[in-house]
Amino acid sequence: MCIGVPLQVREAGPWAARCEDGEGRSEVVDTALVGATNPGDWLLVHKGIAMRALDPVEAGLIRDALAGAALAAAGGSFEHLFADLINRTPELPAHLKPQTNH
Repeated sequence: MCIGVPLQVREAGPWAARCEDGEGRSEVVDTALVGATNPGDWLLVHKGIAMRALDPVEAGLIRDALAGAALAAAGGSFEHLFADLINRTPELPAHLKPQTNH
């Protein structure tokens, strides 16, 4: 399974950026696929390559989901990290909903 992780840009250059994960880990990321970045931007990164830009809310949701998966695997309590999913009925994305003709 391939997992992209959200990283925040700390220093931006023309083709790369130094990013951090919020827990002290830092890495240089290739930004050729996403274009220019600025300090504070969030990127979805896989194997050192920025795949796309993220807004801060989406970055937070992904970070919570990854932390929740780690807690669940360790047998810990994780429900608080999925507050956006608890007590609501899941919906299909629009492209998967049945199409009706009126």
